[in-house]
Amino acid sequence: MDSGLKGRIVAVYGSIVDAQFPPGASMPSVGSMLGVRTSMGEDVGLQIVEHRADNICRTVALGFTYGVGRNMPVVIRERGIVVPKDLNLLYGRVLNATVNPIDHKGEFDLNETIPLKNMAAASKLEVDLDAASKSQVIYTGIKMIDLLFPLVKGSKSGLLGGAACGKTILILEIIHNIITYQSGTCVFGGVGERIREGNELYHEFLRADLLKRSILVFGQMNESPGMRFEAALTAVSLAELVLAQRKDVLFFMDNVFRFVQAGSEISTLLGRIPSEGGYQSTLTSEISQLHEKIRSEKSASITSIEAVFVPADDMTDPAVVAIFAHMDSLIVLSRSLVQRGLYPAIDPLQSSANSLTPSIVGRRHFDVAHEVLRHFRRYDELERIVSIIGKEELAPEEKIIFDRAKKLQNFLSQPFFTAEVYTGKPGAFVSLEDTISGCERIISGEMDKIDESKFYSIGKIEG
Repeated sequence: MDSGLKGRIVAVYGSIVDAQFPPGASMPSVGSMLGVRTSMGEDVGLQIVEHRADNICRTVALGFTYGVGRNMPVVIRERGIVVPKDLNLLYGRVLNATVNPIDHKGEFDLNETIPLKNMAAASKLEVDLDAASKSQVIYTGIKMIDLLFPLVKGSKSGLLGGAACGKTILILEIIHNIITYQSGTCVFGGVGERIREGNELYHEFLRADLLKRSILVFGQMNESPGMRFEAALTAVSLAELVLAQRKDVLFFMDNVFRFVQAGSEISTLLGRIPSEGGYQSTLTSEISQLHEKIRSEKSASITSIEAVFVPADDMTDPAVVAIFAHMDSLIVLSRSLVQRGLYPAIDPLQSSANSLTPSIVGRRHFDVAHEVLRHFRRYDELERIVSIIGKEELAPEEKIIFDRAKKLQNFLSQPFFTAEVYTGKPGAFVSLEDTISGCERIISGEMDKIDESKFYSIGKIEG
């Protein structure tokens, strides 16, 4: 319900709008929402970001400001962004940052609503302090991830890579496999990505019959920075509301770097001085506020998997460093592996996972994973030598490790369900047992006489 107190627009600077309230009136708080109706009859939300002199509230528009002009009346939206009390109405729907449907399937019944942000923050669930001691692995069916970087329920995992390294197709495959073979609700936040990618994601969910357990929130590349920034916060708040119903949540975001970019655009529009690295001075606090909402409770948890764009493949970029400080697992995609056609193009030597311990995955899994990593490290050293003097100059034991490491590299690539239309190969979901036993057979020398090309982009080793 809107407040009776009204103000008026006094200035519009692109996505930044100044609204003035009558002298002596109590100002609405920072973070609260205002509303204005444009000359074209559209309602635009205005989120207050700071108070200024003369009873002026500076706001960020959650939408386009075409048709917003001076002296237009604004009202205070007391409850901010609201969602239907029955969250089941949201499943299978595509929403924008203000929880309005954008899938042309009709509006929600808003007779009974709850405020999104306040309810999410006030959900009184008990934090599970012993979550680490009873870690539950979530299997993705992707050999490289299940073997070397196992996903644990309630953890945060980042898929880091530059442009065209395969982040989106990998996150799509993880979503497809986890929701198909595991229980739980999926909340997907599409932040600052292309409309084409959102369209492909929606139709992939439709094809795989995953929509009935999914809520999709999009703030896309063509939208205002306010909408892109808010889309990430809305998605994670919806995940919190599902968590409050004692349900496990799988939270996916593509791409969290665009959330940072949107915050940087807003900061520039507000005239704030950037930090030394060129990003907004509030970079660390904004990322922290987003990630502190992703947590485990006594009876349920939010498991987060986020794609992170790495500008110019620079892993030392301040935004990337600030993001991966919150991650339990870092899965780094390599451009050199993409060029060699090894998908997923995960660089095992740059990536890391807190979950690869004997207490979580078991001694056999741990030992095989470390033996695989040892082969990869040795291969990385030998590859430089081979490129200069040739493989013939290696010692016999070095040749064996070099050949087995190439077979392991090929074996840990695999065809994806979500890439079938591009590759023509049917996708493969590979169990952990098949992955471990396949690696053991290669490491033990059982496969030494088989050509390495036979292991490329297959599922499990047959026979």
